[in-house]
Amino acid sequence: MKTAGQKPLKNHETLTVSGREYNFFSIHAAAEKFGDITHLPISLKILLENILRFSDDQPHASENAQAVVDWVKQRSSHHEIPFKPARILMQDFTGVPAVVDLAAMRDGIIALNQDPRKVNPLVPVDLVIDHSVMVDVAGRSDSLQKNVSLEFQRNHERYAFLRWGQEAFDQFRVVPPGAGICHQINLEYLSQVVWTKDIDGVTFAYPDTLFGTDSHTTMVNGLGVLGWGVGGIEAEAAMLGQPISMLIPDVVGVRLEGILPEGTTATDLVLTITEALRAKGVVGKFVEFYGSALDHLPVADRATIANMAPEYGATCGFFPVDSLTLEYLHQTGRSEQQIALVEAYLRAQSMFRDSSLPDPVFSSTVTVDLSSITPSLAGPKRPQDRVDLSAASSSFQKELTKSLGVKPENITNTAPLPHENYALEHGSIVIAAITSCTNTSNPAVLIAAGLVARKARALGLKPQPWVKTSLAPGSQVVTDYLDRAGLTADLNALGFETVGYGCTTCIGNSGPLAPDIIHTIEAHKLVAVSVLSGNRNFEGRISPQVRANYLASPPLVVAYSLLGTMSKDITTATLGHTPQGHPITLKDIWPSHQEIASLMSSAVTREAFVERYKHITQGTAEWQSLASADTTPTFKWQQNSTYIQSPPYFTHLTKEPTTPSNIENARILALLGDNITTDHISPAGSISPSSPAGMYLQNHQVPPQDFNSYGARRGNDRIMVRGTFANIRIRNEMAPGTEGGMTTHHPDGTVMSIYDAAELYKKAKTPLVIFGGKEYGMGSSRDWAAKGTHLLGIKAVIAESFERIHRSNLVGMGVLPLTFEEGTTRNTLKLTGEETITITGIDHLLPKKILNMTILYTDGHIKQIPLLCRIDTLDEVEYYKNGGILPYVLRDMAKA
Repeated sequence: MKTAGQKPLKNHETLTVSGREYNFFSIHAAAEKFGDITHLPISLKILLENILRFSDDQPHASENAQAVVDWVKQRSSHHEIPFKPARILMQDFTGVPAVVDLAAMRDGIIALNQDPRKVNPLVPVDLVIDHSVMVDVAGRSDSLQKNVSLEFQRNHERYAFLRWGQEAFDQFRVVPPGAGICHQINLEYLSQVVWTKDIDGVTFAYPDTLFGTDSHTTMVNGLGVLGWGVGGIEAEAAMLGQPISMLIPDVVGVRLEGILPEGTTATDLVLTITEALRAKGVVGKFVEFYGSALDHLPVADRATIANMAPEYGATCGFFPVDSLTLEYLHQTGRSEQQIALVEAYLRAQSMFRDSSLPDPVFSSTVTVDLSSITPSLAGPKRPQDRVDLSAASSSFQKELTKSLGVKPENITNTAPLPHENYALEHGSIVIAAITSCTNTSNPAVLIAAGLVARKARALGLKPQPWVKTSLAPGSQVVTDYLDRAGLTADLNALGFETVGYGCTTCIGNSGPLAPDIIHTIEAHKLVAVSVLSGNRNFEGRISPQVRANYLASPPLVVAYSLLGTMSKDITTATLGHTPQGHPITLKDIWPSHQEIASLMSSAVTREAFVERYKHITQGTAEWQSLASADTTPTFKWQQNSTYIQSPPYFTHLTKEPTTPSNIENARILALLGDNITTDHISPAGSISPSSPAGMYLQNHQVPPQDFNSYGARRGNDRIMVRGTFANIRIRNEMAPGTEGGMTTHHPDGTVMSIYDAAELYKKAKTPLVIFGGKEYGMGSSRDWAAKGTHLLGIKAVIAESFERIHRSNLVGMGVLPLTFEEGTTRNTLKLTGEETITITGIDHLLPKKILNMTILYTDGHIKQIPLLCRIDTLDEVEYYKNGGILPYVLRDMAKA
């Protein structure tokens, strides 16, 4: 689409909706030229429309459109296309560093003798502050007030910086803290499903699409909005007008049939789907849902399923728009004009699901029968490791010795707490948290949790005293409908008071456990457990003291707080006794689908959504008080700040890039295993006082109680580079017997932190490489996992396979992602970390080129190994040659 001041594109059609005229780019008109699109997946129809709309700006638009249409023939493609989203969504952990980068780019473009105001978002950007609230206080009536107060004390500087950004940048809107989780606000308010834009007096309608700087952006796929998580690096490029190149993806169709049986929830369904799709292998693919179950599957359940697309590995988990989507749009307060436009536009484009629309064809299909779903958990370390609820306790006992490091003779260890009349054991549940966008967007499971609390309260049941309970609603509307349903008092009575509106336990903001509990766990090396209604349960993520973490539905979180242990079978265990002495079990407190539906019909109202979102951007008095006095276009950096610093990416930027060179005589910084997550590479949670980042903060007069978290400190590269590979559970094979970001420096053989070793190598001007296993970089779309890698001096990461977003982020930071040929691994090469590595062929780089790695072993012998360069597209080659995507964009803007 041409920008303002240019003529609108030709060949568009018009649509009149309730007396208003809209222009749009018809994919049916394109089909007359390129071929039949009847059976094209709807997600690919959206990509086709995007190509048509921006065709005036694309030199190969016709062949790109033809490639999408021809996808149907082979149900796969190796063709590369550009994609421009309608908007960008950020949360504050990822948004703050993105705004820091934009501010630094304004400084950088001044150095190139250009106006800093050239650096501006060219598409709308929403930043929702939702990741900074921590559960410092829980189980008390003043939990919310105390946590909000502490949040503003800790984050005053970050929030003031965002207030500056809100004034300094065009098309940049901030949703203040306390409103909810970005994905739920996106679902309930920000998304339009069909976006509109006025250009030269003409209103254009087009699909609402987005990139989000959080991997769970896919939640909005449940509303029929195509979007997915990208790193902050890609998002910044997209907001600055750069198309993102992508291969036309395979599309896996998931046919949903049947009806969920009594006793199960949407959480059980999504855990089952996650397990099935991980087993199938959908990494880098689109997943599109279809089938008869969509006739009755509500949008809230669809959003629950779409939310966990990163956990099943897909780029997105897309649900087409249908009549139930329109009902949801009405319920959540969208205007009647907008709802009418959504239906009319999507029907005109054959993107509206109804009986007249034939099923698409897919690359492959999977069928999930909802009637076969059983109550489930996932854990103790990965979201795809589903286990039937009835087998959870026996599975945990096996994991104790299998993956949690407990010796068989120590399984029955118990440890009494001082001054208490109870003891902890392996399996004691110390955190029970209703948290995370996955489930707090779903009224059915939250009302179910409230009903469990009501029934338990009526029977006199209470959570066990060692369990830290919390409720973090995904939006303030949740509080409204829990109040209307009369369930708030029941949840409060069981310790599930609201602790804040945002992403808490799931992101690692679970807050501190009681000191005696921490001491007992650590002194006796107990495997403590958390049960949370989240989507992430990776090692070291939830709490430093909790080694086993289980994902569960909100009602199960409440039930497990009553049981207090994972060592008993909750389906048969006695939770307490009636006054008459009769045992109380799970079935006695579990609500029926009818009970849940009855309360939902009266408690969840359109009026609540309209009222809550009327003033969503105003914020609290604390937020209003942060109004920035600095209205200059460039930010005034404070040298003593421990939160916000100007990153070094543009310090020595030249007008033209230099030719990339081969990697000569590099040292290995780490040898890492399978399933290394972005949490392992760049943790978001607590900062250890003894870590390099902790030492840096203390050297800057910040006491440990004011460390905040790595996530909150992402605006300071000095802290974040020290935190790279600093997860407390990461294990480097170069430093056996250690955890937490240690390595062996060579050639002297000294064991030290990865950061300290990298600094020594940097002083010696020695390039570095990392070796990894399968699915390297899985997890959150964390830009600092790539930024930190770059700033440590790592030139290449060699792995067996990469997760999609992290591979892209590495390229975006000028780091080479390389993969072995099938059958070759760091183990087959017998690497110890003492070797010297040379990689050639980089000086004449092409997409997916085979490069040569030379390994010089300590005994003098040499191996030559081919490596596949995972720079996948020509655009990515240009990004790499420029030292990353941001220097590329800045140079491009300076030329304009």
